[in-house]
Amino acid sequence: MKQTVPVQKNETLTVTIEDLTHDGSGVAKVKGYALFIPQALPGEKAEVKVVKTKKGYGFARLMNLVDESPNRVEPPCPIFHQCGGCQIQHMDYDAQLHMKQKQVREVMTRIGKLPDVPVHPVVGMDEPWRYRNKSQVPVAFQQGELVAGFYAKRSHHIVDMDECIIQHKENDLVVQTVKRLAKELRIPAYNEEKHNGILRHIVARYGKTTDQVMVVLVTRGKKLPQKDELIAGIREAIPTVVSVVQNINNERTNVIFGKQTDVLWGETYLYDEINGIRFAISARSFYQVNPDQTNRLYQKALDYAELTGSETVIDAYCGIGTISLFLAQKAKHVYGVEIVPEAITDAKRNAKLNHIDNATFAVGEAEKVIPWWHAQGVTADVIVVDPPRKGCDEALLSTMLKMKPERIVYVSCNPATLARDLRMLEDGGYRTKEVTPVDMFPQTNHVECVAILTLI
Repeated sequence: MKQTVPVQKNETLTVTIEDLTHDGSGVAKVKGYALFIPQALPGEKAEVKVVKTKKGYGFARLMNLVDESPNRVEPPCPIFHQCGGCQIQHMDYDAQLHMKQKQVREVMTRIGKLPDVPVHPVVGMDEPWRYRNKSQVPVAFQQGELVAGFYAKRSHHIVDMDECIIQHKENDLVVQTVKRLAKELRIPAYNEEKHNGILRHIVARYGKTTDQVMVVLVTRGKKLPQKDELIAGIREAIPTVVSVVQNINNERTNVIFGKQTDVLWGETYLYDEINGIRFAISARSFYQVNPDQTNRLYQKALDYAELTGSETVIDAYCGIGTISLFLAQKAKHVYGVEIVPEAITDAKRNAKLNHIDNATFAVGEAEKVIPWWHAQGVTADVIVVDPPRKGCDEALLSTMLKMKPERIVYVSCNPATLARDLRMLEDGGYRTKEVTPVDMFPQTNHVECVAILTLI
């Protein structure tokens, strides 16, 4: 018998919110049929309008609150409801942390089949605002003027803005300044439909411990009109700027950076420190955007590694060496591998910058480089992985199982792929002792985790 959907598109209903999805949307049930409702909170009674139906679930828009949750707060950002950058500013911070812990617990059970693994309370921030040290803002010409801001939800329409309250204020100043100067100097914004214009993105980077600012101008081609006047205006408006860089991206793509980067004025790098380790950061370097929470995340990874000074450690997906250099302070030797050549160049530079000589870095795929190291006699006591959102390559997981390190420390930016990979490692002879979530991205639905596994 064909199942009938119990709601219709454009129907208005009064529902009670029972739960939250992983992205922070409220969940209500109508005769067992799930409705997902952005910005609704558990316990609330609300009038909603059905906007889309599918066979097993549908989507609705919050129209009116009948009963409000005590966890609801007024979002302090004036463009929260238009911008797609933050998802849960309407939720008080304790509720955000609880939601993220619950999310991690649920995927451990549902995907990892690990219901008994302890998931600790989320390590939160004392002040969950103004934490981001990097801003990447698209530029366009809309309704007769140059705008720069973040994309509206599920669109490529830019919500113009001068301030983002999860960004450091210096990053806001960069966006405000470049936007003003581009208008004054008549530098045309990029048009992604016609693939013409010049200024595509404004990227700001900030070193919290050094108070240094880097301005990156992403352009369609090498031509940058009024370049000298633009640089002079940036230097005048932003006293802490140490570098103005142009990145050239002539592709029809959503990828922000192109392959060519030229320093227009100042230094190639800005510097920052995490727990006394100094990092040189170039325009395209990967560097965690929340330095305070990065310190907490890496300290937990270091605790889980239980280093005494005699261990050999492999750091897969090592990036510019951030975790590797943390580990090198306590390990006999650290081997770091990363597929991006520029990142390994930065990692070697950062090791030299900190006078660390017990770290070796190599370019390549971890699942190929690590077996080669093993064939050369490198035996890892601890392996640390910090993969992208898609999780570890299956070949790397198989390699780790063959090498049988005593401990595996898994740093993850996606709880679902973490749970999937933990299941494979458990099936291969490891036991997941515990998971600690860390709130790297307050006001958003994202959560970072670090897990420790030991060989049975």
